Amino acid sequence: MPIKNRLSEMQAEIAEWRRDLHENPELMYEVHRTAATVAAKLRAFGCDEVVEGIGRTGVVGVIKGKTDTRGHVVGLRADMDALPILEATGLEYASKTPGKMHACGHDGHTAMLLGAAKYLAETRNFDGAVAVIFQPAEEGGAGGAAMVKDGLIPRFGIKEVYGMHNSPGLPVGQFSIKPGPFYAATDNFTVHLTGKGGHAAYPHRSVDTTVMGCQIVMTLQTIASRSADPLESLVVSVTAFKTESEAWNVIPERVELRGTVRTFDAGIRKMAEERFKAIVHNTAAAFGGSADITWSPGYPSMVNAETETEYAIAVAEKIAGPKGVDTNCPAIMGGEDFAYMLEACPGAYIQVGNGNTAEVHHPLYNFNDDAIPFGASYWVELVETRMPAA
Repeated sequence: MPIKNRLSEMQAEIAEWRRDLHENPELMYEVHRTAATVAAKLRAFGCDEVVEGIGRTGVVGVIKGKTDTRGHVVGLRADMDALPILEATGLEYASKTPGKMHACGHDGHTAMLLGAAKYLAETRNFDGAVAVIFQPAEEGGAGGAAMVKDGLIPRFGIKEVYGMHNSPGLPVGQFSIKPGPFYAATDNFTVHLTGKGGHAAYPHRSVDTTVMGCQIVMTLQTIASRSADPLESLVVSVTAFKTESEAWNVIPERVELRGTVRTFDAGIRKMAEERFKAIVHNTAAAFGGSADITWSPGYPSMVNAETETEYAIAVAEKIAGPKGVDTNCPAIMGGEDFAYMLEACPGAYIQVGNGNTAEVHHPLYNFNDDAIPFGASYWVELVETRMPAA
């Protein structure tokens, strides 16, 4: 079955909603305008229930099918927040707020789910109920965890939950998905090294934190190359190296390192943290200095449930055809806080093609409006397939 004709007809309208959101990006939990816009549209569509303030600024709309029952509820989730990036697209609907930008396509995710909600509220060609979930703070704020802690799953009786993300490089009209671990666990670190500063002409009188830091950066790479099974996925990236002095003739007393560790397996994740701390402390001590480590556990690995992934694949193939759904796609080292919802409820996460566009989190990125009918049709078909009308 191809994309829904009605959703093709709605594409321009949905794109208009998306571009309004793009012009008015909001960060983390401060998505007040976005959440209010979503809630107002859901009420205008005729949703049976609209609840605001779940997970601080999340919104949930409930649409009942032909039978008035809550025996089975399917949850569909979209994220609403933007990123602290200065937009460089030059689009007529570019961000009106310098330093804030929808650089990950959450404007498109929200608009597609709104389009599906409007269609489902009009047709109600299913039995049971659907909960459309609009989540804040995916970009580092764990809004998914906040909504789960706020009782999202039991409150709305959700039995299975699904998410979607656009994928630059994947052709428009195609999907990609895999069962099991799909997105990585994300842990972040900050290291403060302390030595003894001094004149660069007399390094023997100092404890050189720059050399110490360089040695640590290089040795940390052995966690992946020598401590982990080569068949396991593990990334250790030091992304910032800051000294307290910019003078060419001063050995700084303190250096700061920051970065991230990405893993899929819980055992590898634990090992990486232990090896990281041992390498940093012991290397600093070997140079005669000391280290203070702040380890910040991030999102867990996002794991697609086997059965629900099979459901999602079957639905995607109805939209895109069997050749339009990549079920052997590689796992992704990026993080995704939909992981918390999948820990609380079985479900699956899928990627929809965004075409030949800039990568997400880039100042030139823009969600491709041509993807709207495909993403929205997937949502609708998922509901009608999982809860067919009698």
